Amino acid sequence: MRRSLPRTLALPVTAALLMLSATPAMADTTIPTTPIPQPVNPGQPPMSAPQGPQPLGHAVGDAAAALGVVRLLPNTVDTSTILPGFGETLPKQSVLEAGMGLSSAQANSESYLSYERAIAQSSPLGLAVAGNAPQAPGSLVQTALPDNEKGLTGGFNAPQNPLLNVGLLNGNVHARWSDTLGPCVGTIADASTSIASLSLLNVIPSLPNLPLSGLNGLPQLAQGFDATKGLQSLGGLLTGGGQTAADGSGSLLSLPNTLSSRSVMQLVDLPNSKNKAVQSVSTLQAADIEILKGTPLELSLKVVSQPTLKVTSTGDKATSKVEYTAPVITIQRGDQVLYTLDATHPTKDIPIGLPLEGLSQQFGPIQNLPVVGGLFATLNDGVKQVTDTTGKVLDLGVLRLSIGELDQKGQQLDTPFAGFQLGASARMLDLQVLPTSGLKNLLPAGSADSLPSSLAQLSLGEQIGRVYTPTGGVVCGSTNPVTPPPGNAAPGVPQKLAYTAGAYSAVPLFWTGTAMLLLGVILVAAIPGRRRKPAIVKPSPRPRSE
Repeated sequence: MRRSLPRTLALPVTAALLMLSATPAMADTTIPTTPIPQPVNPGQPPMSAPQGPQPLGHAVGDAAAALGVVRLLPNTVDTSTILPGFGETLPKQSVLEAGMGLSSAQANSESYLSYERAIAQSSPLGLAVAGNAPQAPGSLVQTALPDNEKGLTGGFNAPQNPLLNVGLLNGNVHARWSDTLGPCVGTIADASTSIASLSLLNVIPSLPNLPLSGLNGLPQLAQGFDATKGLQSLGGLLTGGGQTAADGSGSLLSLPNTLSSRSVMQLVDLPNSKNKAVQSVSTLQAADIEILKGTPLELSLKVVSQPTLKVTSTGDKATSKVEYTAPVITIQRGDQVLYTLDATHPTKDIPIGLPLEGLSQQFGPIQNLPVVGGLFATLNDGVKQVTDTTGKVLDLGVLRLSIGELDQKGQQLDTPFAGFQLGASARMLDLQVLPTSGLKNLLPAGSADSLPSSLAQLSLGEQIGRVYTPTGGVVCGSTNPVTPPPGNAAPGVPQKLAYTAGAYSAVPLFWTGTAMLLLGVILVAAIPGRRRKPAIVKPSPRPRSE
């Protein structure tokens, strides 16, 4: 059991999750994994060989969800690659992307590293600057192999930052993989993330930091409106800087209640077959969404139907399918339903403008707030609505609300195995701040030329799922290990090697000589030597005296 990925893997996993949440369609055709090392020479044996019974089933897929994503100046930065000129063919990146409440579940039977077979990750935050994603702190990750009987649970308090205010984040992860059956464990990877509260954007930093009085050719504003308000705060509609309030007041979008996401990779039964299908499931749970909270023009979004994205691949294009439950969101002011976003009406534009003198002449002094969707606040009679804004309102931008945006793609693949891959992505809610031609005409020449088509984009509930299944489904079983026959070390291995040089005898001769020398020393030391008898010297005879 591992509580965190190695640092070399945390960066690509975070970057891949941000890229998935930033791409509405399935742009990549393979699941990211560590490349398999190849031998230097083609005739060399492989780097390593598996030992023991091996799983027969192949399953590749992932599921991911992001509770919230902020994009500043989307589709404006070229994608950098190591191949010259290849970045021009790839989609452009945002200047800044910040994701909150990321959860991902991944299964990959083809991975080279064993602990990449199943990965469940819950990340509180993700950040990408011009497409480059640093490592996110506080991530909760579990990998397999080895298998994990129990999952991991953890919490994290996000640091303060000027763009968003995130409450307590809780995560749960569980990754499973069998040594012998591989993905045939039911639920392969399961990850969930929940946020207690969320507030986004109390300022539009991609707009020039100019007061309204500094705009070119600004018409006479309505009585009671303060022209010293900044353009980045949309004329006082937002608080205009500093730490975003925890309760969401003065921010563009906020969620006061718990928002949660869950990503699951699992195997399901294949009809009329003992094999399995690979399924990716991404679900979101949300309650109320507040826009412009704390102002008289506050709008409430009620999520009536929760979105669910389910992608199932059986290995055959005819039976593989994408099931998506599109959300139903009502836009209300108090108890009055103003708009309804559903599959029939997926988009609604809410214009934001400055009140002109003609509006105050009709309704009296205007409270120091812009006009949002024809609604404006007066000093004496509360909130009023005007249907015909011609000559009464000067457009600053548009709040575009959209849901759904389901995009799917499938293809037949032959490598690393023959099968069918199916992928889909969807978003629960998109809120874009779009500039109008009227705003471009009011800005100075240098600022107007660099103004992009979208100033900021807030996405809630981004979901993605991809599955890749062999033809005929996932086979649950294992190979039989090869046992050597009796009396032979291994089949195909010769008992004796060819005699090609005298060097083969050098080592035996050395040890034979050493053994004989040692034996001689032992014999000399063990057998005692014979003692010589001293020689007897006979005395010479004395001469006889005469």
